Amino acid sequence: MTVLQTEKKHIVLSAVINPIVNRQKNHQRKVDLLQPLRQWIDALEIQNRKVAHFIAKLIPAQCPFERDIVLFGRIIAHIPPMCKLNPLYEQFIGLRFRALCYLVDQCGEDIQSYC
Repeated sequence: MTVLQTEKKHIVLSAVINPIVNRQKNHQRKVDLLQPLRQWIDALEIQNRKVAHFIAKLIPAQCPFERDIVLFGRIIAHIPPMCKLNPLYEQFIGLRFRALCYLVDQCGEDIQSYC
């Protein structure tokens, strides 16, 4: 522990004080239960043509839930893309991208049918 003397007050500096934690007293630590699953999906390597085709067909290129509701030729409502609410959205998109890259780079296939 170090004590600094100033003109009127003593300032105590301790090695156990963490200023970042002290500033965020009201915030609790967040536990990400999906982090192991995210890491597992990110670590998957595509090494099989059939698996790459399966992944490219299974994961859509764009959100299938986004819709315009049309009545008598006029748009009365819009349903926004809800895929980004999926906590694993970026991992699935990355997996699909890796599958498509495998098909192009390793298999020499044309992937226009998946776009």
